[in-house]
Amino acid sequence: MTIIKVLYVDDEENNLSSFKANFRRLYEIYTATSGAAALDILSQTDVHVVISDQRMPGMTGVELFKKIKKFNPEPIRILLTGYTDIEALVDAINDGDIYRYITKPWNDIELNNGIQNAYDVFKTRRELKEKLAELQKTNDELNRFIYSISHELRAPLASALGVINLAKLDNVYSDSEKGHEYWNLMEECCNRLDYNITSTLQYYKNSRYTNIKEEVHFEKLIQDLIIIHKLANNIDDKIKFEVSIDQTEVFLGDIFRIEIILGNLISNAIKYQKPDEENKLIKIDVKVNLLDAVITIVDNGLGILNDHLNQIFNQFFRVHNQKGTGLGLFIVREALAKLDGKISVESVVNSGTQFTLRIPNQR
Repeated sequence: MTIIKVLYVDDEENNLSSFKANFRRLYEIYTATSGAAALDILSQTDVHVVISDQRMPGMTGVELFKKIKKFNPEPIRILLTGYTDIEALVDAINDGDIYRYITKPWNDIELNNGIQNAYDVFKTRRELKEKLAELQKTNDELNRFIYSISHELRAPLASALGVINLAKLDNVYSDSEKGHEYWNLMEECCNRLDYNITSTLQYYKNSRYTNIKEEVHFEKLIQDLIIIHKLANNIDDKIKFEVSIDQTEVFLGDIFRIEIILGNLISNAIKYQKPDEENKLIKIDVKVNLLDAVITIVDNGLGILNDHLNQIFNQFFRVHNQKGTGLGLFIVREALAKLDGKISVESVVNSGTQFTLRIPNQR
């Protein structure tokens, strides 16, 4: 059973002796005749409850508690005061410097109950702090594991994709239609796994990295993303892109997160085109001003059911015959939240989808 450690501060020796006599059998008692002496004891001892008289020369009880709260907020603080000190008492309560107050002269039962209740609060707070530290440690370890395993998976996956591409170049495909189908299935599975790993890494980095303010040139960023995702989805010129950038103002923001957001939306616009559509089209419009960047991405693809529109940003929610991982739009939402941005979506099934983003300019 833990022995409760109590520090009592009072400039009157009689009060200190009386307190010791009444409570020495219940608690481990420390006493001090001044605020400075109390601070010295607290720097060397793990005290659970601090009781202080308000009116002391040199440093009042409230002033002492303010100092304690600043360098060691864990001990629970009880103030002994008379009714004439009500103004200082109200300020101390409002500032969170004290847990409770007890009027002088104190009643032994009331003071003992106050100490017991204060220790219960101390114990609960410390247990919560330990649980939070344990949870943070577990979370950090899990994040490191996810990051490490994702990197480890990419090496053999890249090798497998390399072998498939070599087989294509050397015409090692089987002459049979079934042989072509098997190779295509292997490539599709590898690409899907690569996308899953990429999404996992994006989520990890978005949750861990702090915002970095850099100058963003949307023209170059979007053109680079279009090239990357056209190659990744092997579409060549099957989809027409119409890009309009209106950026006369300097835009400062987190390029890493903006790239994640736009990359996922462009990738989705490519993936969810209608197979039989002859004029596949994706329009990207960017307007930058001093306050923000307003970005719209419109496609004439499959569209999204109205019933699904309020779910598409949920983790692992998937539409269109279970295509994708269900992480892309979830990561978009999480990355936008880090930037204090907003997103809205409008869609008509078999006509297309429009995403509208508003990202604050961090100038």
